Amino acid sequence: MENPALNAGPLFLFVLAIITLFLPLSLHLFFPALPSVMAEFSTSNAVVNLTVSVPLFVMAFMSLIYGFLSDRYGRRPVLLSSIVLFVAGSIVSTTAQDIWVLIAGRLLQAAGGGGGVVLARVIARDVFGADRLVKVLAYLTMAYAIGPMVSAPLGGALVDWAGWRAVLIAATISGIIIGLVAYFVVMETHKKPSIRRSSWATLRDFRDLFSNLRFIAYVFQSGFCSSVFFTMAAASSFLMIEYLQRSPSEYGLYFICFPLGFLTGSLISSRLAGIVNIETMVLLGSLAMVAAALIQSAFLIVNIVTPLTIFLPGFFTIVGQGLALPNAQSGAIIVAGPLAGSAAGIGVFFQLLAGGIAIQAYGLVADGTPFPIAVTVSACAILGLTVGAIPFILREKP
Repeated sequence: MENPALNAGPLFLFVLAIITLFLPLSLHLFFPALPSVMAEFSTSNAVVNLTVSVPLFVMAFMSLIYGFLSDRYGRRPVLLSSIVLFVAGSIVSTTAQDIWVLIAGRLLQAAGGGGGVVLARVIARDVFGADRLVKVLAYLTMAYAIGPMVSAPLGGALVDWAGWRAVLIAATISGIIIGLVAYFVVMETHKKPSIRRSSWATLRDFRDLFSNLRFIAYVFQSGFCSSVFFTMAAASSFLMIEYLQRSPSEYGLYFICFPLGFLTGSLISSRLAGIVNIETMVLLGSLAMVAAALIQSAFLIVNIVTPLTIFLPGFFTIVGQGLALPNAQSGAIIVAGPLAGSAAGIGVFFQLLAGGIAIQAYGLVADGTPFPIAVTVSACAILGLTVGAIPFILREKP
């Protein structure tokens, strides 16, 4: 087999970053469309939120499947199959004439979209090794942030210009382009796909991983960290468009603050990789996230609700996420050793599962006021700090 490290130049890293865009393409493009979908199908806030939370749940469970499938059958065939699912789901969603058909299409879209994030991480682990993984994942998470930075304003503009279906057409076209790029550039990077491993062996792998407290802490921190972002993204759409009566395009422009914060935190994280240890970075990021989330909540609870009180504290909250998340992801994968594929899948599973639960919880308690977002975001941030402190406490003393 050709050594994948030989192809690990800037182009290869760029392609991994493009593959990572699956998630923001399938999710963040759609956030500005939520109020329009709710109006067209005459449905409730809780039901329309299913077009976001159900995809998160599906992506969560599919990420587990992609992780161990890639360990068994190799990275390339699993990746290409996920892209096919993504494009098929995008087409079904685009043509939906009923809210439940739309949810079903989004489900299929998510089943494919969950593969990009997992497989990009584990391919990076194959090619760049544990020593360079934190820095590479920081770059990938920056790409993950650039995706919504572009897709949310684009989604808002498309909704204003051509309606909510236009964002799904854009996702379809983007998925096809990403698939073609992956087909010609990404070669197999897994040296020994274990095709003959039994299901019982896979269950033993999961048991071994979850017997490690540090691994558990890293994946749960990633989950709570991501739930802060997803809740802010979904809830701010309704706050801006319905509560403050702003346009989807204006919401899309303000939304840039969130991915810009993530980009900033990830850039800082990449610069400090190898200088500050992983446990310390996770703790510092968690602390920053809690402090900024509580400031935002204070404004919202006393009803000082403006775009700046929503998005400026939100920017610093997501900076904290950008500091913590690449390090928590790397910590989980490094702790897993040879089970890197399964560990990457589990990590994404908890990110998306926690995000989906938080979004749906917000949808169930949403009452047209800013109070539910303040409570939901603050609770997720505090839980993230609680588990994020565990690896720091268990760190090896010099």
